[in-house]
Amino acid sequence: MNRPRKRVLLFGLSLILAMTMLRGADPWPIAGLRMSYFDFLQRLDPRPPADTPVRIVDVDEDSLAAIGQWPWPRSVLADLVDQLNAQGAAVVAFDALFAEPDRYSPANLLSQPGVAELLPRDIDRADFSRFDTDTRLAEASTTMPTVFGIAATTSSSPALQYDKAGFVQIGQAPADGLIALSSTTPLLPELQAAASGIGNINVDPLSEGGVIRRVPLLWRTPTGPLPSLSIEALRVALGVSTVLVNGSPDIEAVTESLQIGEFEVPTTDDGQFWVRFRHDDPAFYVSAKDVLENPEKSRPLVEGQIVFVGTSAAGLLDIRTTALGENVPGVSIHAQIVEQILLGDFLHRSDFVGGLEILAFLALGLIVTIVMSRFGAFTSLAAGAISAMSVLAGSFLLFSRNGILFDASFPVLGGAVNFGALTAYQFLVADREKRAIRKSFTHYVSPDVLNEIEKEGYKLKLGGETRMLTILFCDIRNFTTLSETMEPNDIVTMLNTLFDRLSDAILEQKGTIDKFIGDSVMAFWNAPLALEDHPRRACLAALAMRNSLKAFNETPFMAQRPKIDIAVGCASGLACVGNVGSARQFNYSVVGDTVNVASRVESSCRELGYPIVIPGETGEAAADLAILPAGRIALKGRVETLDVHILVGDAELARSSRFGDLSKAHRALLDVLESASPGSPPSLQAESAMKLCTDLCVDLDPALLEFYNRIPDRIADFRYAKPA
Repeated sequence: MNRPRKRVLLFGLSLILAMTMLRGADPWPIAGLRMSYFDFLQRLDPRPPADTPVRIVDVDEDSLAAIGQWPWPRSVLADLVDQLNAQGAAVVAFDALFAEPDRYSPANLLSQPGVAELLPRDIDRADFSRFDTDTRLAEASTTMPTVFGIAATTSSSPALQYDKAGFVQIGQAPADGLIALSSTTPLLPELQAAASGIGNINVDPLSEGGVIRRVPLLWRTPTGPLPSLSIEALRVALGVSTVLVNGSPDIEAVTESLQIGEFEVPTTDDGQFWVRFRHDDPAFYVSAKDVLENPEKSRPLVEGQIVFVGTSAAGLLDIRTTALGENVPGVSIHAQIVEQILLGDFLHRSDFVGGLEILAFLALGLIVTIVMSRFGAFTSLAAGAISAMSVLAGSFLLFSRNGILFDASFPVLGGAVNFGALTAYQFLVADREKRAIRKSFTHYVSPDVLNEIEKEGYKLKLGGETRMLTILFCDIRNFTTLSETMEPNDIVTMLNTLFDRLSDAILEQKGTIDKFIGDSVMAFWNAPLALEDHPRRACLAALAMRNSLKAFNETPFMAQRPKIDIAVGCASGLACVGNVGSARQFNYSVVGDTVNVASRVESSCRELGYPIVIPGETGEAAADLAILPAGRIALKGRVETLDVHILVGDAELARSSRFGDLSKAHRALLDVLESASPGSPPSLQAESAMKLCTDLCVDLDPALLEFYNRIPDRIADFRYAKPA
């Protein structure tokens, strides 16, 4: 595995570990997101309405308008109980508090300021006690099963002592883990005595507002367990005297379920119940006004039903928000819990499911990390998206078919965070490495070439590609002689300075520097960036290198030292360019016969007596430059001879009259040499033509003198040469 991939993999694994630890700590943002996701599942697939023996008698706005403001006199509530009894209700459960005596009761009038003064002094107070409305309600409650409500309070009053049913704990003291209540509102003694059951009306632990998702079915008080209003109503309806609290056989203070008659109800460890809500439906409500004033209308709705009495009037502040996002009366939540139990439609969430969620996150995170490290961000995004959709689909199926609450939010969000962090990390690392690569590439290609590469989005084939290239070799002449007179440090300084100037000439023409070999330089054109005029650019670079050398010889550093010269050879042809080397270390280089030709052409500079030599094919591609044919030469290791030219100057020089005269005289010389007999000395005509050429080249380029002086020894090279 290469180093960048390994870094991405290690960073991804570190993120996965950190996110797993975060999930283990389960801070509120993670838990809150999980609850919101469970709400989303319920909204996708709410519990459908079903025909169950549960109804709500609603103290609605119409009832308040007809009977009066709340709280109603207890005598009215007694009439309500009587009517429900007469209409065949199975149980009546009040989602209301009866902590104080009825202030409307005649028995309490004498205790109210100002009222006693209006009555005769000798009135018999016992006459008023006969009209006690609390007693009236208690008497009505003895005629049918009635459940009264109490509530948790933060006051210093003790919790009401529950005495309506027994609780049997199975396991390691499961009731010890219930949500604790230290105090509750009281219940009038006469109502407590008359009640068939007493239940806590709180639907969340001492919390006001918020979204209701779980409701405690049992509460822990100093005197023992206290049931919720829903559980107590169901127990009374079933005629059960004992509730089984099933706990873990191995772990203390963990509740697993409640057994109420034939119904086993799963709970959380602390005795809470996951409510699967249905949409609020007016059909489940019966107006209290109709029960009291229109029994024919209400009887079919309440007969044989477990009836909860509560209020939907907005001013009474008993409106709660469900997981479906609906605002419903608090009494509706108690009723829906009983509906769920009767239907057996439960929601489940265990520690095992929580462990599966962590495993799902680990799998998703590993997929994203491994794919990112091997194939990059796009493939990782695709793989992560497919995995995330699979987790989401599985979560929904588990919920809709089995009622299992599997949190897909953490695996998906964790995977997304992992992907985002890895992408940012890769971007930062890639940007840093890009800068490093750019800095490195500036030593090999010109800024213009590098800009073009970046503009094309690095769409380069760096693995090995055969294409037309122009190769250049440059060798420093007289270097050995010069180095004998210099200290090693001075030699390095001289080479670095000279190579810097020669490199600038190559990069200016968008060439790529392959390597420095001792006192030589190798470069090529048309890779990695395609250049249509690469032969011409190589020729211009060779001319610029020669000019740079002239300037270098005139520097103070070379003032007292022997002057040096360079030999440059170029060749154009097919070659393979790409990464050449081992798997651990390689260079962007070029290989092929064209490389050998260029190297041999550079070596021929000494034989021809001129510093820049190019083959005929390269010369034809740079025909506007000042080029002179130099005959056909034999290259070392090759059977066929090669048509070569010398490169004298640029296009401006080629257009000058001086070069025009020399070129004309040179062609005349070639005509004479081509007709010469093999092995014969130069004729008088040839000597005259060479004399004219040497006279014309003195002012043009003194280096041409050496070239023409060697022609008498190379007459055979020109016998088949063709004039340019």
